[in-house]
Parts: sequence; C-alpha cells; structure tokens
Amino acid sequence: MKLNRRKFINSAGLAAAGALVLPQWACQSGDGNTAAAAAETAAATVQPSLQNFGIQLYTVRDVLPADPKGTIKQLADFGYKQVESYEGDQGIFWGMGHTGFKQYLDGLGMTCVSSHCDIKKDFEQKAAQAAEIGMKYLICPWVGPQKSLDDFKKIAEDFNAKGDICNANGIRFAYHNHWYSFEELEGQLPQDVLMANTNPDTVDFEMDIYWVVTPGADPVAWLQKYPNRWRLCHVKDRKKGAQKEDHEASCDLGTGQIDFAKILKVAKDIGMQYYIVEQEKYENSTPMQSARADAEYLKKLVFS
Repeated sequence: MKLNRRKFINSAGLAAAGALVLPQWACQSGDGNTAAAAAETAAATVQPSLQNFGIQLYTVRDVLPADPKGTIKQLADFGYKQVESYEGDQGIFWGMGHTGFKQYLDGLGMTCVSSHCDIKKDFEQKAAQAAEIGMKYLICPWVGPQKSLDDFKKIAEDFNAKGDICNANGIRFAYHNHWYSFEELEGQLPQDVLMANTNPDTVDFEMDIYWVVTPGADPVAWLQKYPNRWRLCHVKDRKKGAQKEDHEASCDLGTGQIDFAKILKVAKDIGMQYYIVEQEKYENSTPMQSARADAEYLKKLVFS
C-alpha cells in the first residue's frame, strides 16, 4: 500500500487432502459408492487453517469514501472479522470518530486491529485514539526508495521514536514493506538495515507478501530470518508470469503465483498474528466482487 497512496498493496486442495488420507482399503475397493463416501468423510475432517482474517480497506477504496458504513457492512457479510484502515480524506476512522468507528464495528462483530496512517501528522493523537478503542497497531505504509543506506538508518531512528510513542499508549508500531527494501543498495538490502536498526521491543513489521515476491525475494526465507518480527501480513496475490518491473499485477487470491498455503504456515509458526487481505487491481471484476472472492479463498485455505 502506498501513501497517496504515494501521498500517503483453494481449495481444490481440500478434496486432494481428503484423498491423501483415504485408508488403503477404500482406494482399492471396487465399490465406488464406498470409496466416494470415505473420501467425503475424510475431506470433511480437514479444517481451514484461519479462524479470523481481515481486510485492508484500501482494497475497496473506490467505493468506501462514498459509503463507509455500507461498504464495511458488506465486508462483514463476506466473512471478514478484522479491519485494517488507512488514512483517507475522512481520516482513519472514516468520519465516525474513533469511538463511533469502534461502536459501528462492534455492531458488525468486527474489530479494527490496525491502521496505515501518515506518521508525520498528529501521530501522538492517533496513537492515543487507537489505544482508546483497542487497536493493536499504527503502521507506516510507505517511505519510498532512498538514495543511501544512511537514509534508511535515519528512517529506522524515526520508527523507533514512533514505536516509543505507541508503546507509551499501550499499542505497537509497524512498518509495511514495498519492493524497494528488497533491492540491493550499497551492497546491502535496506530491509536488513531496517530490521537491524529498529527496537524489537517496540517496532514490528507487516510483510506485504506481494511486494516481497515482486523483486524476486523469498517470503519464507525472510520470515525465518526474522522470527517474531513479522506480526502482520498482507495476503495479496500476484499474477502468474508477471515480470519484476510490473508493479501492478495484483489479482484475486488463488488465481496468481503465490503459494499461500506454504507461506502462511511458516508465518504462523514464527509468530504471525494478523492475516489481512489487500488487493489493488481487478480484472473482469469490481473491488467488492474481488473482496468477496478473497474472503472465500481464505475461508477454505488449509496450510500445507
């Protein structure tokens, strides 16, 4: 997700998994009905791996501002239990005020776990309001490519300061990556610099899986390299065959190239807490149709 956003990113496997656990006698039986019944029973025992998942409201940015309440109500109907907001013209609470926003979400059975925001404006007020309504994170969504590693070190210092403010209010601060922190600069990767120079007690990271994959990095390797630093993730798919330079290749979950069953299993094992859908592009669809399709995918996803 970009801040302006620069002003400011199946389970056919259920049946397959069921087939894998069929007893040998069922596979060899000449009784097709018996084998089919056994397969159905086995598949029914395979449960989706996520109980709750959220959506970054930027996914529905084309319709949200005109009707925040109606849009969020539809997202709740799709099965989203968590919301990650972003800062638009109506603020991170979409014209409802922080307590009004919480009250509305409570009525839908939803919680706002985090928000992307402009960290250079009224940050202390945002942290206090976020804490008051039980949010867990304020997140910097974008710093942009930098000219030197020293620039990233200065950014890390600012993140530590923002982390202190959040910590004083009882919440946490995080940074949401894009492609540029996984491209070499002065012989190093800026993401390593940000990790090494931020305080793990107060600063976490939100892995946008799409933006890790885009420059050719391996999300699993990065999750394992920094366990317990990645606490939130953006579950965002990337079109099959998309080239590195194609930054606008977002697609419906399950239709792209990313193996979420594998990646999210590792993420869960190393301390991931929040799984948040984000989609930025739509083909033969609308934002709300894609949001529904993404929810249906995660409802059925089984970690491999």
